[in-house]
Amino acid sequence: MVIGIDSYHDKGGGQSVGGIVASINPRITRWYSRVCHQHQGQELVDGLKPCFLGALKKYQQVNNALPTDIVVFRDGVGDGQLAIVGDHEVSQLATSYKHFGETYEPKMSFVIVQKGINTRIFLNKGNQLDNPPPGTVVDHTIVRRDLYDFFLVSQHVRQGTVTPTHYVVAYGGDNLPVDRMQKLTYKLTHMYYNWPGTVRVPAPCQYAHKLAYLVGQNLKKDPHLDLSDRLFFL
Repeated sequence: MVIGIDSYHDKGGGQSVGGIVASINPRITRWYSRVCHQHQGQELVDGLKPCFLGALKKYQQVNNALPTDIVVFRDGVGDGQLAIVGDHEVSQLATSYKHFGETYEPKMSFVIVQKGINTRIFLNKGNQLDNPPPGTVVDHTIVRRDLYDFFLVSQHVRQGTVTPTHYVVAYGGDNLPVDRMQKLTYKLTHMYYNWPGTVRVPAPCQYAHKLAYLVGQNLKKDPHLDLSDRLFFL
């Protein structure tokens, strides 16, 4: 199971909205979505547990089994909140397992996605510099010494300098080999249905962003549960 989480903050003084989108089939082509409302400007998502429980129940209903591996991509978190968000939201997800029996303990990885960074990566072509091709990963030299992180260039730009995306594995880094985590992240950037190429972030993050924006900007209330397994927000 792959999960994307993002938040929307209403500049007009309304409530913030957290969007959660989770895959519900092995091919990662069907999605389950829920939202939770919270205080204005709050980035930490407090209502993850009921949303995550709903996603697990839907996955079990579709596949007659619970997921054994879960990868969560969390968008919209700055450097100052890395530890807080990781501990606060991972603990909510982990307490959901006991609802499915004492023996259910899936492997979970929690990855923080950062887009607003100043780092730029260039390809040296003799006497000139060019943008690196999509799929370029940098996981040494310029990464943090005390974190499990990497930079990924997933999109192609025709003008200007491409901006990489920074991924920080805040929890469960031992559950997937490093190269598999990087390949999974890159492949998920191809799976956003509204665009024929790659996007800057994994598809579940972009879905969660679109969902939170629609609910926070227009709907102002929870969508009907009958729509939870439809990509109505695209």
